[in-house]
Amino acid sequence: MALVAAFCASYIYIFYAALADRPGDPTVYDLVIAVVGLVLLLEATRRALGPPLMVVASVFLLYTFAGPYMPEVIAHKGASLAKGMSHYWLTTEGVFGVALGVSTGMVFMFVLFGSLLESAGAGNYFIRTAFAGLGHMRGGPAKAAVVSSAMTGLVSGSSIANVVTTGTFTIPLMKKVGFTPEKAGAVEVASSTNGQLTPPVMGAAAFLMVEYVGISYIEVIKHAFLPAIISYIALVYIVHLEACKMGLKGMKRRVTKTLAQTLLGFVSAFLFMIVMGAITYFGLGWIKTVAGGFTIYIVVVLLAIAYLLLIMLACKVPELETTTEITELPPLGATAQAGYYFLLPIVVLMWCLVVERLSPSLSAFWATVLMIVIVLTQRPLKGFFRKATGADYGFGKGWNDLITGMVSGAKNMIGIGVATSAAGIVVGTVTLTGIGLVMTEFVEFISGGNLMLILVFTAGISLLLGMGLPTTANYIVVSTLMAPVIVSLGAQNGLIVPLIAVHLFVFYFGILADDTPPVGLAAFAAAGISGGEPIRTGIQGFTYDIRTAILPFIFIFNTELLMIGVQNTFHLVVVVTAAVIAMLVFAAATQGFFLTKSRIWETIALLLVAFTLFRPGFFWDKVYPELNVEPASKLVEIVEGIPTGEPLRMELKGEKLDGREFTMTVMLQMGDEKTGPERLQGLGIETREEDGKILIDNVMFASPAERAKIDFDQEILSLQVPNERPPKQLMFIPALMLLALVWFLQRRRAPKAEPDAAPAV
Repeated sequence: MALVAAFCASYIYIFYAALADRPGDPTVYDLVIAVVGLVLLLEATRRALGPPLMVVASVFLLYTFAGPYMPEVIAHKGASLAKGMSHYWLTTEGVFGVALGVSTGMVFMFVLFGSLLESAGAGNYFIRTAFAGLGHMRGGPAKAAVVSSAMTGLVSGSSIANVVTTGTFTIPLMKKVGFTPEKAGAVEVASSTNGQLTPPVMGAAAFLMVEYVGISYIEVIKHAFLPAIISYIALVYIVHLEACKMGLKGMKRRVTKTLAQTLLGFVSAFLFMIVMGAITYFGLGWIKTVAGGFTIYIVVVLLAIAYLLLIMLACKVPELETTTEITELPPLGATAQAGYYFLLPIVVLMWCLVVERLSPSLSAFWATVLMIVIVLTQRPLKGFFRKATGADYGFGKGWNDLITGMVSGAKNMIGIGVATSAAGIVVGTVTLTGIGLVMTEFVEFISGGNLMLILVFTAGISLLLGMGLPTTANYIVVSTLMAPVIVSLGAQNGLIVPLIAVHLFVFYFGILADDTPPVGLAAFAAAGISGGEPIRTGIQGFTYDIRTAILPFIFIFNTELLMIGVQNTFHLVVVVTAAVIAMLVFAAATQGFFLTKSRIWETIALLLVAFTLFRPGFFWDKVYPELNVEPASKLVEIVEGIPTGEPLRMELKGEKLDGREFTMTVMLQMGDEKTGPERLQGLGIETREEDGKILIDNVMFASPAERAKIDFDQEILSLQVPNERPPKQLMFIPALMLLALVWFLQRRRAPKAEPDAAPAV
């Protein structure tokens, strides 16, 4: 079966010239290869990932060929076997499409990088460092579980794999300090799920977003960073609140530090990172200026010196234990010192991505090359510096670790490769049958055109579509089917959303399916480790993830959370600070506990505070409207006055193919042309006046206007111009005053903390 499947997959390559001579006219032999290839792909999907994705792909295949027999609302004319098989297997619209190309071209390097990190011992290092730093706090093991899952999730391609990797360490410890099996499993599930939303890998979805949204990889990281980080901060806080409710304490420290010593250590570490970052950035920048083409050789020598020094530093402390259970709190300094050299490949990766601006795959390649060197040499070098001998310090052990890492990377890639291939069937169905338009009309029908209901139903359908699917396939399916729904219906309701915000919206809800009953696969995996009840673990995990579920609704309306529209450093600080406080307050509200158990009105007040901090414009717009509405007759005059790079917003009215009228709002980025008519031409628009109406007379090919779905004979109803008004952030003042009132009232009735317990807030 493997050989037949391999031949079917390589058929396009082997017979490329012949296939290029007869596009759209497949022979019987072509069709046999396509049918056999699809059947074997479905079987590979079942074996590698289980039945869910295979069933989803099969349903979409059935929909393609049984279109005329479907219910009227989703019926279509159907496709012949020749047309369907040719589309799915012999073109780049189906199995061999963008998704599979990205997974083979970019994702594999990151998967291999993560596997080599794990085989080198970095996974154990991250987990033990997290426990050393946080294990002494209330619910410390649970907080450490969140942080270690975050570090593992940065390079992991699966929330389920993350659960079974870190959960083996973290779940038993959480149970030992007092968490129920369901809560211990739920904390691990929530933190592992969040790992798929966190840059730089995002379960491989980040690379797909580059292709689907049409922005750079660095832009994807920038937009996705803040929501993911504040979600993790809130999860740590939720764990703290749970520990406070249960009266838990942390693991006992070997050495107790004073507050001054703790602060000094934190400040010293922070300053050290700043100094090292500055030396790296400006030092390498200076070397590039002076050395030119020889820079690479100098950098390699410096990396080698840094690696040897860090290995020598690691040898001054005992080796990290590799047992599956942490019985006592490890010392933070010695634990961190034992593996600083693991950070070198990550530094190389981020340097290549952010500073050198290399492609993601090339950046991962260089980081992986360094990782291979570390895997092969770390044990012999440790044997040299420790003056130790034996199999554990021999080159052979490092070679075995390298082979193990490569095999693990290849095995991990099988799931991703098969998932993206099978998800290509879904994408092919959408492009072949036009079901995307059907989904838009379906959501519009059940929502009655209400904007919030549109978002709620889209989120719900994304959850359903994401159940049982691995991260990469999950994103492909939900973004293909549901992202156009928000773009289209949002524009008809006056909401213009950046495409990256739409894709992150559906991606978030697709990933949350991993802990949503009844098919929360991550919850089932965690329950298998904790011994808890799977459905209850999933429900508990979803209650923790409510904080993540509200974020997409917030950043759809307030794109500043995605770093869009942030004008300067002060604005950035305000946005980040407000978002962190809002998320912590929301977590306290949903847990019903702040300094002590909250009363109903206090919970409502906390929710109001969180909403105001997240979206201050909701109330501010009632007093000072964000936009002034101007008549379409002022089009040329207004266009002349818009600064270069700023948007022109227009409300248009047109007709659908079935004759129904619709309105939509579009936003076009203004160019640097001088006069009004020239600027309109730069946007790709020509207008005419008819019976007092301004109509679109011509839309130029491949222009911004055409990409915004503007069409001939649409009427420009109005223009929306930004209003001069005080900053909406002034709404933070009453919100923070209300928060202070709740804090004061709860402080008065909160139980006094024991002398050796951590403060509640």
